[in-house]
Amino acid sequence: MNPHSFSYFVRITFIYYCLSTYRFFAYRTLLTFFLLTASQAFAVNHYEVVINKSVGESNISANSLRSVFSMHLKTWPDGTKIRVFVLADDDPLHQIFSKEKLNVFPYQLRSTWDRLVFSGTGQAPIKVNSIEEMFEKIISTPGAIGYLWRANINENVNVLTIK
Repeated sequence: MNPHSFSYFVRITFIYYCLSTYRFFAYRTLLTFFLLTASQAFAVNHYEVVINKSVGESNISANSLRSVFSMHLKTWPDGTKIRVFVLADDDPLHQIFSKEKLNVFPYQLRSTWDRLVFSGTGQAPIKVNSIEEMFEKIISTPGAIGYLWRANINENVNVLTIK
């Protein structure tokens, strides 16, 4: 075997090693990406929009829901005043809810609410500090609407179906 062919053999072996190592990392990265994507998609269905038992509605359109949470729709069809409860802008449930159900980012909602307040044409929703406080406010306030993790939902609230 001449020295030139040995060098060629070493180069081929090294390239094969690098490609197999790269392939391993590429597959691992793709697998991680798909697992994270699947877990996020699974997490989407772990919360619901909930309303006070006194509200006579059982479903709402996505556009009407967006109008409710942007504070433009102020009464339920029966005339009851809508009381909107939200979590803090940096709360994970609020962020998921805003993006998934309303198709807006939390900062866009905040901007809409601030515009209503500063112009004097409306008011912001009532901010609660925890899931437990959200639950208590919804069950005790006629016309209330909010969102909860499924684990926090019981027979004291109604789940609102989004069409």
